[in-house]
Amino acid sequence: MKQYYIYIATNPQNNVFYTGVTNNLIRRIWEHKQKLVPGFTNKYNINKLVFYEVFENINDAIAREKQIKGGSREKKLKLIESANPVFENLYDSITR
Repeated sequence: MKQYYIYIATNPQNNVFYTGVTNNLIRRIWEHKQKLVPGFTNKYNINKLVFYEVFENINDAIAREKQIKGGSREKKLKLIESANPVFENLYDSITR
């Protein structure tokens, strides 16, 4: 069964958020950490996974990504804090 992920990543200071969707969360965050993706995430040093959700249907994942992207910074902050109040880097826990 295929899985899809929406995720929120941030920089070391936790002050810039990036929301994305992928079918391979470990690979995608690794790409951010290695700065292999030019653009926003590279420019703002986005390399810390702080939130993610898992979906079985890509359309559901994309709809959720759009919902999160359309929300305010405050809503994103509350969403992250509801699951990860100390902004732990979740990449370490998914790669174990």
